[in-house]
Amino acid sequence: CLMMDNTSSRPIRVMIVDDSAVVRRFLADTLRSRGFDVIAAVQDPLFAFEFLKKDQPDVIVLDVEMPRMDGLTFLRQLMSTNPIPVVMCSSLTEKGAEITMQALAAGAVSVITKPQLGLKDFLQNDENGLVQAIRSAFLSKPRSSQPRVPVGIKPIAAPAAVAGIKGGMFGFSHKIVVIGLSTGGVQAIEQVLPKLPRNAPGIVIVQHMPEKFTASLAARLNTLCAIEVREAVTGDRVIPGVALIAPGGRHTRLVRSGA
Repeated sequence: CLMMDNTSSRPIRVMIVDDSAVVRRFLADTLRSRGFDVIAAVQDPLFAFEFLKKDQPDVIVLDVEMPRMDGLTFLRQLMSTNPIPVVMCSSLTEKGAEITMQALAAGAVSVITKPQLGLKDFLQNDENGLVQAIRSAFLSKPRSSQPRVPVGIKPIAAPAAVAGIKGGMFGFSHKIVVIGLSTGGVQAIEQVLPKLPRNAPGIVIVQHMPEKFTASLAARLNTLCAIEVREAVTGDRVIPGVALIAPGGRHTRLVRSGA
């Protein structure tokens, strides 16, 4: 089916930035067969910047590791000067997960993990989520990577009584906070969690994200927050001062225990 722009009834215009000629060819062919208008497929960010001087895509599909300039550096420069919706397309590795997490925080709206084997079949498979990710990115409103604090909103200071050791306070959870996140969620949660005090109610977070990436998200947030943030495991208690992020690809259920 055609992926049309609702305002002008034209196909969604896509630029691919990937150093692999194989990926560029297969990805461009696949997207065109699905009704997208692939206006450029370039091998690195420097070529992408040159193209952007002449034309503007609706969405950019961006690799992470590339020569001359990596995808993260390109994304940060793009978001600071000319925010365009970006879908990251990266191999699922521990290093790639950490870098891609930084990319989501910098303004990328989604991430698709490509395998190192069976790449052609993956790119041509409608169940890989890429078509939906590009459509969602097109409908999104990308934000600058520069942090912004809303007017009139001040960070919440932690009470003096709990300003000591970082970590959860022992006790029962009479109140909890549950947060569900999808496109743009990483940027949103990085604006919210660091403002919470150490004695904030127990928090459960579900972020739409592939397996392994949620561990990197939790580790990153844990360095930014007064509360403890970690990836959830079966049997975790929801207690004040702790935010639990559901592992990618897993459903999460809260069960009352005792009081």
